Amino acid sequence: MRELVLDTETTGFEPAEGHRIVEIGAVELVNLMPTGRTYHQYINPERDMPQGAFEVHGLSEDFLRDKPVFTEIVDSFLAFVGDARLVIHNAAFDMKFLNAELEWATRPLLPPEQAFDTLAFARQKFPGSPASLDALCRRFGIDNSARTKHGALLDSEILAEVYLELLGGQQPDLVLSSEPARDANGAVAPRAPLPKRPAPLPPRLTEAERKAHQGLVAALGEDAIWRRYAQT
Repeated sequence: MRELVLDTETTGFEPAEGHRIVEIGAVELVNLMPTGRTYHQYINPERDMPQGAFEVHGLSEDFLRDKPVFTEIVDSFLAFVGDARLVIHNAAFDMKFLNAELEWATRPLLPPEQAFDTLAFARQKFPGSPASLDALCRRFGIDNSARTKHGALLDSEILAEVYLELLGGQQPDLVLSSEPARDANGAVAPRAPLPKRPAPLPPRLTEAERKAHQGLVAALGEDAIWRRYAQT
């Protein structure tokens, strides 16, 4: 299963009020394993940068002035996304902005069901507890000291770690509970198969150790339990 842990930075809270995306970052996972592939793009919003938004992400009008506008990167962005599931913290916010930009660029919108909301999932898993990205980093002991300001790619990398912990750690199939994992809507979450080792590990037993063990078994007598294993 291919997933993209994704985040955006914007000029404000509402695209209906003329606010735009200024940064997109995404980290690719395949079967819950990072592939090393990422997507990162700064975007010229073709408008001013409100002071409140600048204080959040530090992206100024001057910095963004020579960056491409959304219509110049939209096709490469959609090609990278494909049909991957989008793992987003507070998915409604980012999906609202992404679909507004796609609509303005006359491109197909991203269906809501393509997104998985880690904020809603964390609130369901830990009811009553703080569920911000920083709070979840503290809960799981994830180092987010580099997050002095919001940044789409950095936040995606941190969220990828949080996401794996929310699913039960980096090997979410190794669980003792018989209760299946469920997503934020209560549906049974599909489990991705664990990747197979491409080649078996070489034996670590040396020839000298093998012969020494054979000598030990020989000295134990005919009824030694080791002889059963030697026969098989």
